[in-house]
Amino acid sequence: MSIKSRFDMVIFDWAGTMVDFGSEAPVKALIEAFGAEGVVLDAATARRDMGRAKIDHVQALLAEPAVAAAWRARHGRDANAGDVESLMARLGPLMREHAARASTLIPGARATFDRVRSAGLRVASSTGYTREMMQPVLARAAEQGYVPEHVVCSGETPAGRPSPLMIYKACAELGVWPLSRVVKVDDAEAGIAEGKAAGAFTVGVASGNALGLSLEALQALPASERARRIERAGRSLLDAGADLVIDSVADLVPALEQAP
Repeated sequence: MSIKSRFDMVIFDWAGTMVDFGSEAPVKALIEAFGAEGVVLDAATARRDMGRAKIDHVQALLAEPAVAAAWRARHGRDANAGDVESLMARLGPLMREHAARASTLIPGARATFDRVRSAGLRVASSTGYTREMMQPVLARAAEQGYVPEHVVCSGETPAGRPSPLMIYKACAELGVWPLSRVVKVDDAEAGIAEGKAAGAFTVGVASGNALGLSLEALQALPASERARRIERAGRSLLDAGADLVIDSVADLVPALEQAP
């Protein structure tokens, strides 16, 4: 079945879906930002709320009991709104730096983009990064031939993920409806929740944040362990409500063609 007969637009997430295999840049930036405040974050904790607007992500981290306790031990008090502002001020440059380094398209991402466009579908995108954080990523992606016609960044809607407002914004500004003819592709549970809240057909990418490994680290694993970890990551996205899960964005078009 042609995907155009069923869908009108695909909205791609960025880190972990189209660039930055394993969504490593935001994890590194968050660990460094909190580390500068004397609070040690582990990668699993940093990943827990991935996909949300970065200010929401920071606030969620500060509310984590272990992180809150570490903050009190270091600063002698609970974190407040001023601390959130300070962390965001630290995080912005770190995100730009790490995101710029990790803005190579994931293998197969460009081919998927080309196939979706050739099929006659619109292509939009959304991200938990602010517009400032995204600037180097957008420039580098364009150099590699990936230029979605619409980009929504954190802070450009009244609420971020898991609300559906970024999807609504893209659909309203591109004139695409109904939402059932929109595909949302994301590697994080917050992005899956966003797609479900919007009423879009929602596709989870198992090899992104849910897996949490760089391409090199994944390829270094024995084949059986690699398959086990991807299957476990995919299951977590299905549990979050994804209509369909694929190993990589490279698999999107064939999976949509065969989707029930």
